[in-house]
Amino acid sequence: MTIPQKIIASFLVSCGIAAALSSCTDDDKLSPESVITADRQEYTEFDYWLQRNFVAAYNIRFKYRYEDIESDMNYTTVPSRYDDAVVLAHLVKYLCLETYDEVGGIDFTRAYFPKLIFTIGEWEYRNNGTYILGTAEGGRKILLSGTNYLSQYLHSADDLNEYYLKTIHHEFTHILNQTKDYPADFQLITGSLYVADKWSESPHDTNYLQRGFISAYAQHSDKEDFAEMLSTYVCNPVSRWDGWMKEAGADGARLITAKLDIVRSYMRDTFGIDIDQLRTTLQRRQQEVQQGRINLSELT
Repeated sequence: MTIPQKIIASFLVSCGIAAALSSCTDDDKLSPESVITADRQEYTEFDYWLQRNFVAAYNIRFKYRYEDIESDMNYTTVPSRYDDAVVLAHLVKYLCLETYDEVGGIDFTRAYFPKLIFTIGEWEYRNNGTYILGTAEGGRKILLSGTNYLSQYLHSADDLNEYYLKTIHHEFTHILNQTKDYPADFQLITGSLYVADKWSESPHDTNYLQRGFISAYAQHSDKEDFAEMLSTYVCNPVSRWDGWMKEAGADGARLITAKLDIVRSYMRDTFGIDIDQLRTTLQRRQQEVQQGRINLSELT
């Protein structure tokens, strides 16, 4: 809804209330119950499941109902579909929260995972041809977009990884960095090669491995580079990472490995997380999802 539409809507509501009041007689009594019911909602089975598995377990709110105040007004967004939100909540729980529980303990997850996850149905499209998969805000909130496309990507491990799983781990890395910054040495490794929003343009959208970046987006800035390093490392099998290092060549692999060493030390020394164990655990859980061993729709 645009601002002018909001103004018109407010004016019409005010006129309606005024008309209703003017039609009352002195003997009529106003009901103590509000006639404005926009904030009312009936709790679903999913709401009770979220209460048990997110709020009670981690003190995390998973918001799937649309609230414009939680979205970015610079983009056209739509609500998440109920069934897709259910699946996404299961994926967040099994492939992120419980993965970190297994590696670092539930106290780590409770302490550091943001207390709000908000989902929207559409991607946030930018005017340069790219779109936003997720954001992390102030150490307290993660936005996950594109929920309504989940069903078409769910049965491909690569697609699920690219559009959702890596996004979750990428944004959580930002949250950890906002809690405790990473060493300044990281940004010096390829410091002169960051290109901000030009990362998606030629010639930056190709041959990034050879320049020491694990993805094209990693060229945006050292903060995005760090988050891409960790999320890409843990979300992909050893064989794929090794293939990328071979493709990067000696110089590119050397730069990427130097960054990875800092990421590994940072996670171990600051949070007690072994990223190699995290990758092994996550890869096993990903396979269980793809094999259909995890029910992504149950709400009992």
